Amino acid sequence: MPAWPADAVRDRLSAGPPHAARPCPPRTAPGTSPGRRKRECPLPLAVHVLGMTAFALGTSEFMLAGLLPAISSDLGVSVSDVGLLVSAFAIGMLVGAPLLAVATLWLPRRATMAGLLLVFVLGHVLGAVTDAYAVLFASRVVSALACAGFWAVGAATAISLVPADRRGRAMAVMVGGMTVANVLGVPAGAFIAQHYGWRAVLWCVAACALLALTGILTLVPEGSNTKSTGPRLRAELRVYADGRVWLALATTALVSAGIFAAFSYLAPLLTESGGLPASWVPGMLALFGVGSVVGITLGGRFADGHPFGTLYAGTGAVAVVLAVLALPLRGAAPLAVGVFLFGVAGFAVSPALNARVFALADGAPTLAGATNVSAFNLGNTLGPWFGGLTIDAGLGYPSVCWLGAGLSVAALGAVGVSAALSHTPAARSRRTISSPG
Repeated sequence: MPAWPADAVRDRLSAGPPHAARPCPPRTAPGTSPGRRKRECPLPLAVHVLGMTAFALGTSEFMLAGLLPAISSDLGVSVSDVGLLVSAFAIGMLVGAPLLAVATLWLPRRATMAGLLLVFVLGHVLGAVTDAYAVLFASRVVSALACAGFWAVGAATAISLVPADRRGRAMAVMVGGMTVANVLGVPAGAFIAQHYGWRAVLWCVAACALLALTGILTLVPEGSNTKSTGPRLRAELRVYADGRVWLALATTALVSAGIFAAFSYLAPLLTESGGLPASWVPGMLALFGVGSVVGITLGGRFADGHPFGTLYAGTGAVAVVLAVLALPLRGAAPLAVGVFLFGVAGFAVSPALNARVFALADGAPTLAGATNVSAFNLGNTLGPWFGGLTIDAGLGYPSVCWLGAGLSVAALGAVGVSAALSHTPAARSRRTISSPG
């Protein structure tokens, strides 16, 4: 089959009203059930381009964990100072997502994403060439702000390209890019750093982002300028008068905090409490990554049709798995099974968390995506902090698993309240969610 020219692909993707989600034409023989036709309907290629971009962003966000000693030695600063680069990125994501979402609300989405990616690339180039810790720190903050802004606009773009009943699948592709970054990008970054230095890793991430930028400019529809046809800031802010939106954001933060409270200390948990040699840790982390890919795939398939069912199952499974990992398990086999299932459960819930927020804030997709990014990063920040407090209190490494399980149970309670509120007459009349699952 001959390849379509780039312009033809872009025109085909952007046909129809700007950013309008178009139903998928049936691709099966007449008489095939509608459910079968839906399952075979592919997502737009532009959504996969956004997922590829998320891979570059995710690699940048998580790669420094394996580069701390090398950066410390090269720049002549302490490992703890270099560790602040990780916190700087997280805080930049937390604060930058809503601020940049508001600042770019009136700009065309493709142009906004392209500009943010270019800033992201320049931030990594600056970090790769500097010998000053302060400049490297600033480059990480700038990169985080660009990453946060792109994620907010990119998530809104992804869900606008598909019908409402495919939003979970679209978000699974984007979150899946971040997941694959943990499985492939971060280990690859560690390998490159060992052989070519930590600066080479920044250059590689910049190159991946440039490739993604080409895909954005070529294949993602431009969309409309919100000054004339899109939601205005007042309309976007209006959705936050709905308490269910805040409840959904709190659920996101609780789920994320529960997962990262335990995941951040997984290595010492396996070695100090589980009795595994340190050489087993990379393999176990890779196993977690494989589980996360499986989880994000399953979650994306079920989040659209059964959003609350997916939230209940995924969050409940996280609580159960963490409670089991907190037990005095010994031996590689049971720990490997537990770590794998932790990855599956932890990431299966992500598409449903995103889809729930977008369903409730249907008229404010850009700001909703931004605040949900902030909610995820709030959990990513608070979870490890709370976990560190339990360890410092002398409760041992298994305590982080009990903490994560407790936070997951709290998230289950929030899901239950959300489900109850979704069945009220007012909620049904607004049709904020296509199926309560």
